[in-house]
Amino acid sequence: MKKIMTLLTSLIIIGTTSIAFATSPGDDPAAAKYPEGAKIYAAKCVACHQVTGMGIPNAFPPLKGSDYLMADKKRAVEQVLNGSHEEMVVNGVTYNMPMPFQVDTHQDAVHVINYVLNAWGNNGGSITLEDVKDIEKVR
Repeated sequence: MKKIMTLLTSLIIIGTTSIAFATSPGDDPAAAKYPEGAKIYAAKCVACHQVTGMGIPNAFPPLKGSDYLMADKKRAVEQVLNGSHEEMVVNGVTYNMPMPFQVDTHQDAVHVINYVLNAWGNNGGSITLEDVKDIEKVR
């Protein structure tokens, strides 16, 4: 029984490691198109929204296939720039965990949102710095 448990534990570790490497931000075509955004995502966003963009159920919303994200790109930029403490409904599920600001500049916010809009099979287009120049940084 001990050998079986050791084998199962090893397979779980190997499987989890393989999944993590196979779905790293660098593996997504969006990372090639939006490399600065992919770097920011890997440094700031991956802990909550995960490498796969699927988030953590009942805690952090998915970004992959997110109706909330696609509904308002400018809001997404504002949230990574200023954080968010508002309840949101994403794909029919309510989330209310606060999100602290993730970046310091409008340009970094645009970089990471453009990456997210196009990662994991999302087809969200893009947003420009000009589109968000009127967002006030409030901190």
